[in-house]
Amino acid sequence: MWPGSPQPLGARHHIGPDGVAGTNFALWAGGAEAVELCLFDELGAETRRPLTELTHEIWHGFVPGVRPGQRYGYRVHGRWDPWTGARWNPAKLLLDPYARAVDGDFTLPPEVYGHVRDWPQQDLADTVRDGHDSAPHVPKGVVVDDDDAWDDDRRPKTPWADSVLYELHVRGFTLRHPDVPEELRGTYAGLAHPAAIGHLTRLGVTAVELLPVHQFAHEDHLLRRGLRNYWGYNSIGYFAPHAAYAASGTRGQQVGEFKRMVRALHAAGIEVVLDVVYNHTAEGSENGPTLSLRGIDNRGYYRLAPDPRRYADYTGCGNTLHVVQPQTLRLITDSLRYWVQEMGVDGFRFDLASALARSMHDVDMLSPFLAVIAQDPVLRRVKLIAEPWDVGSGGYQVGAFPPLWTEWNDRYRDTVRDFWRGALPDVRDLGYRLSGSSDLYAWGGRRPYASVNFITAHDGFTLRDLVSYETKHNEENGEDNRDGTDDNRAWNCGAEGDTGDAAVNALRRGQLRAMVTTLLLSTGVPMLVAGDEMGRTQGGNNNAYCQDSTTSWVDWSLLRDGEGGDGGGGWGGWGELFALTSRLLRLRREHPVLRRKAFFSGRPHGPEGLRDLAWFTGSGEEMTEPDWFRPSRTLGMFLSGRDIPQRDAKGAPVRDDSFLCVLHAEPEAGAFTLPGPPWGRRYELVVDTSREDQTEPPGTVHEAGEVLPLPARSVRLLRVR
Repeated sequence: MWPGSPQPLGARHHIGPDGVAGTNFALWAGGAEAVELCLFDELGAETRRPLTELTHEIWHGFVPGVRPGQRYGYRVHGRWDPWTGARWNPAKLLLDPYARAVDGDFTLPPEVYGHVRDWPQQDLADTVRDGHDSAPHVPKGVVVDDDDAWDDDRRPKTPWADSVLYELHVRGFTLRHPDVPEELRGTYAGLAHPAAIGHLTRLGVTAVELLPVHQFAHEDHLLRRGLRNYWGYNSIGYFAPHAAYAASGTRGQQVGEFKRMVRALHAAGIEVVLDVVYNHTAEGSENGPTLSLRGIDNRGYYRLAPDPRRYADYTGCGNTLHVVQPQTLRLITDSLRYWVQEMGVDGFRFDLASALARSMHDVDMLSPFLAVIAQDPVLRRVKLIAEPWDVGSGGYQVGAFPPLWTEWNDRYRDTVRDFWRGALPDVRDLGYRLSGSSDLYAWGGRRPYASVNFITAHDGFTLRDLVSYETKHNEENGEDNRDGTDDNRAWNCGAEGDTGDAAVNALRRGQLRAMVTTLLLSTGVPMLVAGDEMGRTQGGNNNAYCQDSTTSWVDWSLLRDGEGGDGGGGWGGWGELFALTSRLLRLRREHPVLRRKAFFSGRPHGPEGLRDLAWFTGSGEEMTEPDWFRPSRTLGMFLSGRDIPQRDAKGAPVRDDSFLCVLHAEPEAGAFTLPGPPWGRRYELVVDTSREDQTEPPGTVHEAGEVLPLPARSVRLLRVR
């Protein structure tokens, strides 16, 4: 063991003194009394080497001859005093927080817990130290070769206003894909396969938002029920791509495979955004396992309650990372920069971002985390998406995050769901949501693309289930249907679950078309969920986090005629839904008026009095102030292509077609009188969601003043000619 260097943290293979190759190990362990580096051979035999060099609470050393592929961990010595938050236990092998790769899985037998789980006084069990060795039962970090260059990678750098997000699960997206080789299904290599990327490019999305791919662990309560954490919101390794998603191996090969996936997506013009979970870790509450941070410095990494034996839990997962602590903040930002600079990703969606924005207790938009991100020359240039809430007091912060950030807009989700199920008392909120949510985001230089518009996400019903179920059906999760939200804002169209009733199924298909069209014509950044464009169902399960099964995996037979996939419900028509979604995305791509970079003014322009945004009642008359407060299920929205406040790359004003969109959620047919000048003289029907066949646009032309029929529960989009 040579002295080595305290920087960088983690295990870095390089050429050391006198040209000798080896690996430098560096671990921050504030308050520890001693640290042992543990190296494991191919048979699992352990060699312990004390790290004797200590610089600014970083223990470090250089080991000649240690090469990429070497497995390792740490044992950290210190006081055991849970009453003051000290939980050091050298019997537990700890994962390096900076490990670039992880080999093995967490099975969570009693040996991996720092305390005695079966202590007779259960309320004191977490205070009694367990002396059993955990090394045979926990994964190990892996030394990784860092010599993979990125010279051939070209980032798409899609502007926010032009972006369309597609939330998907690496494993579930390709596991049932018939055109992906079987050995690659469910892996990074499977997502990089031309068959998978071809679907994304045909659909027209610009970015995949990957559910967590940081190394994660499965919770004990799931393993005892024979289930697994499928979504992955239980991180334990913030630098390591989850090993189970690799087809090429887990001794560092997962790193190269992930990079090749990113390159392939970039080559197709698709950005990669990671859903990241820096608010808590898989170690859970004081009754959870000791896997990494708890055993390195419990008080330094986690927020402790006034009783330091307990954790402050703003996440609902047992613990909360103490982001105010410099070393914890460094761990997160080092991880983020690593994924951008060395793994090639283009942005992040932060799970429960309000927990990261808390200073001491309250959410603070001037918190250390947000301040560091704002000034970081790497991170401030990538896509930053906040899930703007947590489960603590004052955690709901939709519309409050600072410039540079976009947000998941659940106000959009709830409003659109309520409108199409007939539960919206008036159309005031709908007007804001369709036009970019200026009531939430028109401050501090923010733009309409600060709003990530979505109707469904991984958490909740799929789009098809949203029109097929009114209540959750989570029995297979093993929690007696208690888990998952009861606030679904869903309407089953007259029958709960699959049905052979042709009228109900036709109504459901029409509702899906109307909601997809609403989403993709709204100002802001739309987010689709993998499989919604082809009618994926979870059988009414609105909390499928533990369903690593056909419940969650994308069913590609839905796109193939005559191959079932409809659950016996007689649905059909999924190719038409895909065609409509793809055509709407092409319209967004071709027409800047549908993806504005600035909020609408609503003020008259020029002598004609044309406005960039105008609203019409169901009778085709311009909306007045009282109209916004009256019960209505019909709304017309005019978007002027002549008044777009932006210029092209050469400074020329941007001009586009103008559009009139009429949303009609009434259960009965209606009529709409097409407005004359200055709005338009002739109107071409571009989208009609009442039609079953969506493979081709309708293309009919109507004159101003003509009465346009409005089929029940439909959207009609017209281009001004």
